[in-house]
Amino acid sequence: MLQNVEWGEYRLDILFDINPTKYYRLTNNEIISHNGKVPLISNSSTDNGIMGYSNLPALNIGNTLTCSDTTMGAETMFYQDLDFIGYSHIQHLVPKFKPFNKAIASVIISASRVATSKKFDYGNKFNRDAMNQTIIQLPTKNGAIDFDFMESFIAELEAERIAELEAYLSATGLKDYTLTPQEEKVLQDFENDNFNWETYNVEKLFGKSTRGKRLKSSDRIAGNLPFATAGEADQGISAFIGNDVTIFPKNTTTIDMFGSAKYRNYEYGADDHVAVVYTNKLVKGASLFVTSAIHKSSYNGQYHYGRNFYAKDADELNISLPTLSKKPNYELMEVFMTAIRKLVIKDVVPYADKKIATTKAVTNN
Repeated sequence: MLQNVEWGEYRLDILFDINPTKYYRLTNNEIISHNGKVPLISNSSTDNGIMGYSNLPALNIGNTLTCSDTTMGAETMFYQDLDFIGYSHIQHLVPKFKPFNKAIASVIISASRVATSKKFDYGNKFNRDAMNQTIIQLPTKNGAIDFDFMESFIAELEAERIAELEAYLSATGLKDYTLTPQEEKVLQDFENDNFNWETYNVEKLFGKSTRGKRLKSSDRIAGNLPFATAGEADQGISAFIGNDVTIFPKNTTTIDMFGSAKYRNYEYGADDHVAVVYTNKLVKGASLFVTSAIHKSSYNGQYHYGRNFYAKDADELNISLPTLSKKPNYELMEVFMTAIRKLVIKDVVPYADKKIATTKAVTNN
């Protein structure tokens, strides 16, 4: 779709009025409210830059862009659909052109991030002057920005992603998000603190834990096996390898050197900073619950670079689990996790259905 696109160069100051956002000279606690509706935009590069929500009046108009002037590029540039409260060092980009909407903003933001990548550093920040002078490339037709193409391109991308989501939800059975009476009762019992809990030793439940072996980055051969290491990014998967290493079974739990536990629903390899707990004889929901219980016990700051978590620590770990007749109540754990999964997806499925219906209507027209 992009092969035949004509591209033009545009300066951001030609496209936008760029000025500091308006903000309150108050503390964050004085601005943010737990039931607030007005976004407070900060320097964060996540969650659309939203620090929280406030009940104070908005000071800046929405359907615009924001961007921090203290970063090394446009990674904090976001589209704000609602009127909002600004923050120190947040610039407000108000379009000088029409139409302007989320789809067009998405293309401009992507173009800005490409244009500013690796051009700024801590001594040369992406400040307001730099924003004004930044030149981006946008689809062009007859010497003007091709807004129609931008909107149709984003709509097509969104339709593809929604179709993928629909296929995934159907294939995994996640389209069923209606709670059964049993699931409702388990959730009520949990909320009302009616679970019976007992403390169990990990080794007594699952046998001795083991660990992987060191495999230096330079020795890793590209392949298809996920290789688990310490860290939170990408669930600790640092590479996909083809080396001859121990392959750990799926439906098991790993604990890294910092005590962070993760559930693995696939076969994988692991380095020597990762302990493996063999929860694979449990059904998936119960194994997920146990992983959460392990994480709660092991990831409290007691393990760090100076004191690593090892397989022997997993064997000594005590975890709290629902119990029945002095044994872990794995059936209850499975029902509970199924209910939680349904609660998580109950807004996703109607959203996907609505977007698919909208896409079909547009396509048919």
